Amino acid sequence: MAASVAWGSVAVVIPAVVFVRALSRQMRRTQPGSALMGLMVWELVKIALTVALLLVAPKVISNLSWFALVASFVVTMKMYWLAMALGWLQTKSKPTIF
Repeated sequence: MAASVAWGSVAVVIPAVVFVRALSRQMRRTQPGSALMGLMVWELVKIALTVALLLVAPKVISNLSWFALVASFVVTMKMYWLAMALGWLQTKSKPTIF
């Protein structure tokens, strides 16, 4: 079951890392249209990589627990919201000096 939990988290983290690395390179582009197209392409790559990782899970993990995999997938996805909320709270709570 631990392998199923780990695979669910990996199916979120690996595509996100690929997306962020590619997006950091896209930020150097000067043409807005090209940057937007790159964003869309890399988002599709991220989705395709996520789906591929989920489809290959039964072949890689014997005794796969789909419940554990999906639960860890959802919890890992929700961490984005928690991280964003915590980051927003930190920027709001800093005192301003005039």
